[in-house]
Amino acid sequence: MAMLAGLKRKLVAGAAVVTLGLAPVAAGAESLTDAMISAYKHSGLLNQQRALLRATDEDVAVAVSALRPVVNYAISAGYSDPTTVVANDDNFSASATLSANMMLYDFGRTQLGIDIAKETVLATRDALISVEQGVLLRAVQAFLNVRSALENAALQSNSVRVITQELRAANDRFEVGEVTQTDVSLAQARLAAVRAAEGAAQGQVAIAREEYRAATGHYPGRLSSPPAPPVTVRTLDQAKALARRTHPDMLRAQREVTIADLAVQMSLAGMKPSLNANSSVTFSTGGQLGTESRNTQLGVTLGGPIYQGGKLSALYRQAKARAEASRANLHIVRHSVDQNVGNAWAQLAIAAAQIEATDRQIRATRVALRGAREEASLGARTTLDVLNAEQELLDAEASRITAQSDQYQAVYALLGSMGLLTAEHLRLGIATYDPAAYYNTVSTAPVREVSPQGEKLDAVLEALGRK
Repeated sequence: MAMLAGLKRKLVAGAAVVTLGLAPVAAGAESLTDAMISAYKHSGLLNQQRALLRATDEDVAVAVSALRPVVNYAISAGYSDPTTVVANDDNFSASATLSANMMLYDFGRTQLGIDIAKETVLATRDALISVEQGVLLRAVQAFLNVRSALENAALQSNSVRVITQELRAANDRFEVGEVTQTDVSLAQARLAAVRAAEGAAQGQVAIAREEYRAATGHYPGRLSSPPAPPVTVRTLDQAKALARRTHPDMLRAQREVTIADLAVQMSLAGMKPSLNANSSVTFSTGGQLGTESRNTQLGVTLGGPIYQGGKLSALYRQAKARAEASRANLHIVRHSVDQNVGNAWAQLAIAAAQIEATDRQIRATRVALRGAREEASLGARTTLDVLNAEQELLDAEASRITAQSDQYQAVYALLGSMGLLTAEHLRLGIATYDPAAYYNTVSTAPVREVSPQGEKLDAVLEALGRK
């Protein structure tokens, strides 16, 4: 019991947090930081989102390519031998054509497509940050749940030892006639109950260990106490204001509004003509005389829609409706972010109040338990009174363990609700994925598959353990 109380005293009652101070860790113990690092390296969700981001980066290259000339070639050959009486009427022919086309002017439609692709890349980066926050928060919860489950299991095991002693004392007192068989049966029943609770607690440890493995990629060893987080945000309004500026869901929703507005402009540009240049050179040979020829063509084409059955107008109205929907979604996301910050803030306050209340309850029930045991030895209390006092102390200590875990989970949930639960902000001290590395490699639509920047990206992925 004293050891458990000492462990529980290491948890510091916190308020709102923006940054975390990482406390020194005992040798051989796995820290909360270690758990988050393992989750960052292990997560398949992060790896999936990174690949999706790289695929989105390629959309910029595709859009940029529309501003460049398109060069094609065609080579054909044929042989014919008509069934006639004319001698040597068969012939062989071949041709080779090299053609090039380039868009000269389209009233900014292609450039709008490039801008949309770039904004989509930024929105996808924000989605990657959201996934990263979820991965790290899951690791935090898994770490805290394992610690809570272990503390609860130790608490239940200690309760089994205490109730076993109470049963032994009840049997001794029954033999000398101080208590009845009822007191012994009550102690036996309570012992069976706490043994069942001990089994359930051990089961929760196993469940928590499996979740830890799913979150981090390995089973937990000895876990150290979580670091004490310093308080830097002191009001709920400050937390909400920060969340509106930094939360990736807010940033992504804002990007989606920009994308929708650009799509409206693009739909209008689609109603206007475009000017294209084209050229071709064809070399051909064949015929009975083996003649050769070359045909060169150069020209420009101005074309655009006149009537398409109302399709273009429908696309314009559709784009406007989607722009309105994206603005409505931004409103929804803002309220959701505010709510999540408020919920985490309230959970912090609840956990702090519960810890304070359970501390008082534990002190009071310990006094009551000592008194009940002394009075029972004098015959003023029954065995049931002692057992009830034991149970009240057990319940109070279990409640405090839960409140401590809830407090830390609320701290990190608040970090996540403000968009700050990232490997970079937490300074985990590991190689982190740079979303701009691949984009810088492909944004200019290079024709090569691997570039120096791409090789650097491969080195980062290897450091993350993903290659």
